[in-house]
Amino acid sequence: MSRHPSTTAASPAGDPDAGLNPQQREAVETLDGPVLVIAGAGSGKTRTLVHRVARLVARGTEPEAILLLTFTRKAASAMLERAARLVGPACARVAGGTFHAFAHRMLRVHAPLAGYPVSFTILDRADTAGLLRQLAGELGLGGSGSRFPKKATVAAIFSRAANTGGDVTAVLERDWPHLLAEAEGLRRLYEAYTAYKRAHGLMDYDDLLLRWCDVLEAHPEVREAMGRRFRYLMVDEYQDTNAVQARILRLVACGHDNVMAVGDDAQSIYAFRGANFRNILDFPKLFPGTRIVKLERNYRTTQPNLDCTNAIIAHAREKFTKHLVADRPGGRRPVCFTALDELDQARFVADRVASYHARGVALAEMAVLFRAGFHSFQLEAELNTRGIPFTKRGGLRLVEAAHIKDVLGVLRLLVNPYDRVAWNRVLQLLPGVGPKGADRVFAAVVGAPDPFALLEEWPGRARWTPQVRRLGAYLRRLQGADLALPAVLERIEAWYRPYLERRFLEDHPRRSQDLAQLRGMAGRYEDAVTLLAEVALDPPEPDESAGEGDRLVLSTIHSAKGLEWRVVFVIHLAEGRFPAPSAEGRPEDLEEERRLFYVATTRARDDLYLCRPAMLNFSGAGLLPARPSRFLEEIPADLLEQVAPASPRAGVAVPAAAPREAAPPPGTGAFPPGARVRHTIFGPGRVLEVLGPEKLRVHFDVSGEKVLNLQYARLQRLGG
Repeated sequence: MSRHPSTTAASPAGDPDAGLNPQQREAVETLDGPVLVIAGAGSGKTRTLVHRVARLVARGTEPEAILLLTFTRKAASAMLERAARLVGPACARVAGGTFHAFAHRMLRVHAPLAGYPVSFTILDRADTAGLLRQLAGELGLGGSGSRFPKKATVAAIFSRAANTGGDVTAVLERDWPHLLAEAEGLRRLYEAYTAYKRAHGLMDYDDLLLRWCDVLEAHPEVREAMGRRFRYLMVDEYQDTNAVQARILRLVACGHDNVMAVGDDAQSIYAFRGANFRNILDFPKLFPGTRIVKLERNYRTTQPNLDCTNAIIAHAREKFTKHLVADRPGGRRPVCFTALDELDQARFVADRVASYHARGVALAEMAVLFRAGFHSFQLEAELNTRGIPFTKRGGLRLVEAAHIKDVLGVLRLLVNPYDRVAWNRVLQLLPGVGPKGADRVFAAVVGAPDPFALLEEWPGRARWTPQVRRLGAYLRRLQGADLALPAVLERIEAWYRPYLERRFLEDHPRRSQDLAQLRGMAGRYEDAVTLLAEVALDPPEPDESAGEGDRLVLSTIHSAKGLEWRVVFVIHLAEGRFPAPSAEGRPEDLEEERRLFYVATTRARDDLYLCRPAMLNFSGAGLLPARPSRFLEEIPADLLEQVAPASPRAGVAVPAAAPREAAPPPGTGAFPPGARVRHTIFGPGRVLEVLGPEKLRVHFDVSGEKVLNLQYARLQRLGG
């Protein structure tokens, strides 16, 4: 087993590692052999990875021999840019990206060893759902009135089965017992789906990892070549890897074991995506002789907040024991607010947000976190009433929206004219063409040497025949045009516009803006193949430089991981809400719920609020008393500042260190109709109507018409 001495090379500007703390430096300087870095929240793990890449390059390691695996392409790019600033541009040659992107690159060379052509097509989630719908129909599954699960659920079941050995029934027994009656149909569909993908050169996300793992396990020459090519491996967020990813890491590192895994077992919260909590715990078993380095100095928050978070994770059954210590001095204890009910909770949060904002804290520097999306509904209504703008994290990404998928479907046909999923999508845009018609066209296309020419001469008397002919002619012309990728997308958008306006009658202008954004993104890519592969593997983020203005962030905890804010509110900390009811009776799921709470509480830089309603609305039972979350009760009382409502239904609390409240607002008499006013969020506008002693209707120059309650809205009278 080869080993390289851990020598230190100074950069031209001196020691690039001068700012590292002793634990970070230990991780950076341990270059050879397996290393597990347990990086507590806010402990500088990214800095550690960046400096280790720089150290390897500075000491003479070829950049191409370093493989940096992250969970987003953006994260890898940012790390390599930072490393380049330390030791020079050679760091740009380091191989960096996601596990899926790495597998994709390797399979473009080695796919035949797995029984696939190198020109295989990647199915994203929407493609998978469409294919499952089609195959289920062919098998007579999921018809009208059927209890057969929805395609998103089917896809999740199949993903879990693929990553655990392919036994659909076992997956149902463990995670979807209520669907066991459909086990036989699901098994048949799984077999058909697997066979169809292989027969048509299609891979979904799971296949990328599974097939690459198959190649590595079955072909020692490939495995050994990988070990020689990549002599230093680093993995970020190792707690979020699945069993297949851990196996790939073990296989690629054959012959040298020069692997650094960085992660935090306390932040493993993605089991529903297939992440295996045991991966990080068992890393020393997978790589005997592992050196464990703990990063326990926190650079994000204050010690009172860390005392709370340390207490939460201390109750975890299995863990790498660590105790986070703040680098920052001072700080106030987290506030634990007991609300009367959900409305009282919403009012308290809105009051605090308004108070912080009045004192100069940007709305975007505050976040409200919750276990499930519906937990914020009451708060959303309250914020709307007060005119406090917010954004809610979650929903479809730009490239997962239907109109984006339509345009990319046309682009996919230009790249692969035999892509059945793309044909089904594009053909069914044509009026009158349904699934059967699309299948009929594709059945002819699949055996044609020139599919577009075939469509241009399409026979028959169906009323949609002329449209199919025009589509064939259009695709043939577009395929032969010598255009840059943005220009190709511009032409596709022009063809698609009538369908867009007809299909999305109410909001096609907004969707047109999305298409323009996609066209702008296309300039980053050399060709359509690269764009389609990267969109499927790691969708690019839209340019948000213009922003949405200053908005409060509402987010599920899962969507908040890796982010931080000055002020954080965690709401609905009551039994029946957090932990999730589905975790009851499953010790491993309850442990993940505890880790989820820990992640939420580690997002705050300055002030942390833990909120729980004393009464909850339960479906079918009405308003009932609710116990505090068991996780909240595990925190010693002296670590929290306990606060309760000052009076019933007031929604106002007076903690010892509460932000100073603003003076009572003026009445509506100060703002007659026609008066020019300025709102701290919406800007200037004109009063249209007085609706009552405390309510006004105002038309803002930019934001349009709003109804404001002067108890909460901060209006300033302007001259004129």
